[in-house]
Amino acid sequence: MAINAADVKRLRDLTDAPMMECKAALEEAGGDFERAKQILREKGAAAASKRTDRATNAGIAKFVTSSDGKQAVGIVVETETDFVALNPTFRELVDKIANGLLAYSVEEVNSKANDLTIDGQPVADLLEQAVAVIRENIRLTKAVKIESNGQIAVYNHRTGDAESTQCAAVDASGDAGNVKDVAFKVAVQVVAGKPEFLKRDDVSADMIAQEIATETTRAINDGKPAEMAAKIAEGRVNKEFFKSQVLMEQPFFEDPTKSTGQWVSEAASGGKIEITQYVRLVVGG
Repeated sequence: MAINAADVKRLRDLTDAPMMECKAALEEAGGDFERAKQILREKGAAAASKRTDRATNAGIAKFVTSSDGKQAVGIVVETETDFVALNPTFRELVDKIANGLLAYSVEEVNSKANDLTIDGQPVADLLEQAVAVIRENIRLTKAVKIESNGQIAVYNHRTGDAESTQCAAVDASGDAGNVKDVAFKVAVQVVAGKPEFLKRDDVSADMIAQEIATETTRAINDGKPAEMAAKIAEGRVNKEFFKSQVLMEQPFFEDPTKSTGQWVSEAASGGKIEITQYVRLVVGG
């Protein structure tokens, strides 16, 4: 059966597969469009399996929220190149997966996101189909859902036209009228400051002891007596380690003269706002 250019274009529009592969699939299917689509899917699965070992160094990290601000899902979908990360098809895939996962529980998203179904298809199949079209390895490397009794705000950090490669969600509660606005600013701080802990109390005693030991050795190597070195070490842990690693003690990005915790308290304007949890995601992280 002769396959004309209009038929090939129609199949291309339906599948986004390359023109030559569309033509070959139509020829193999004898002009049957449904069979040709199945052939492309089958070959796409083969193409995907050949790409699974390729490194993924680019992609999108993104959070979405439910309309009431009580739930948020964050995902990291990685691909091989920045060029593909800018591809509209890839961006649409990320949005579809992130928003689709809002329908599932925290446990399901956090433990088996690839197996969950969106619009009748497992996430793993959606990724495989994208590989067949885009021709690069594509992986869902992280999926997390959080829920709140207060408000969740998210920040997706973008540079120019590129989608975000790092993002954050912050859960806040309190009686102030601007809880969500404050949570958003703190989410920006999370992306900027890259904290490892929310509060000082979250840092284990073992880690603090290790940091003090490291700083004590550093001071001794600088020629300080042991007793003085111990005091210097405690000071450095307080002034350097906690301020760099603990979110509520980091200098706030809008006013570095204040800690993030101080800024939050002042922003509540006589009310109360508490930051209860945060999550930061990054491509390659």
